[in-house]
Amino acid sequence: QKRGQGRRTLVPTMVMPVGKSEAIRQLRERIEKLARDKSNVLFIGEPGSGRETFARYLRALGHSAEASFVYVMGSEFTEPDATRVLLGHDGEPGVLARAQSGVLFINEIAEMSPAAQQVLLGILEKGAFRPAGGAMEIPLDVRIIATAPPGFERSKDFRQELLTHLSGVVVRVPPLRQYAEDVPELLRYYVELLVDSENLPFRRFNVAAQNRLRHYPWPGNIRELRNFVRTSLLIAAGEEITLEDVESLLHSDVPDTEPLVKQDLLAMPLREAREQFERAYLKQQLQLCGGRVGQLARRIGMERTHLYRKLRSLGVEFRANEE
Repeated sequence: QKRGQGRRTLVPTMVMPVGKSEAIRQLRERIEKLARDKSNVLFIGEPGSGRETFARYLRALGHSAEASFVYVMGSEFTEPDATRVLLGHDGEPGVLARAQSGVLFINEIAEMSPAAQQVLLGILEKGAFRPAGGAMEIPLDVRIIATAPPGFERSKDFRQELLTHLSGVVVRVPPLRQYAEDVPELLRYYVELLVDSENLPFRRFNVAAQNRLRHYPWPGNIRELRNFVRTSLLIAAGEEITLEDVESLLHSDVPDTEPLVKQDLLAMPLREAREQFERAYLKQQLQLCGGRVGQLARRIGMERTHLYRKLRSLGVEFRANEE
């Protein structure tokens, strides 16, 4: 299957982010523009949203096939080993040396230890590093691509000077629920991918199953969808994956502390869905009102006495003396 022409034909199909929605089309176009320079890029998005796929797409477009792509988790930069991971030890090169003239991909930079942040900041400010055991400093020729969760920019546990270096360009990857129209195409893509790569039996999702999954909130995003496709291919009985198959496999164990957009209301009876919606709605509205029930009553247009009864019946905690 060909996806595009010209330069993009050099990109393996598995690297190309899938989707025809406006959100994904615009994101792909932005990545293609970013591939023309060497700015550090910070991908911000929820876990499982495909941040790594876009990072690999950027690397594939902007670097030759021979250029290095070194992957490291932020959690690997532990307090005693931060310098060793970056600069190497006992003759083993660190990630900076291995990524020279290529890309260092740091997944979840929020998990980097303070020591690692300090060492990396010094290297970026100097523009050079000295490998462990080396006599001379080497000019840094590494493009750093990193990922972080939403709201990371406001973190007080990460050095802002380092964040400035790493976020030369910030790219926001949307959660799957914001481009649900792509779910049928993603289902077909992962069916084909898993049948080919893992030799799983071929099955197709029927229209009712696809429609149900378009309205599922996918709290785990693309990663959850891929795992769901794998399980469906393994467990479904016939060549067609039906609505009944889908309902039996969907998990409705998302805690009600999660935002309302991540709740799978379609999996619940009407009364339970209504209560879940009201509980999540009132909790989040109450937070916006700073816990003030009187302000909440005015905001949502409900008589205060009735609102007190509703909050108690739904188990929503509040301070009765807050106006």
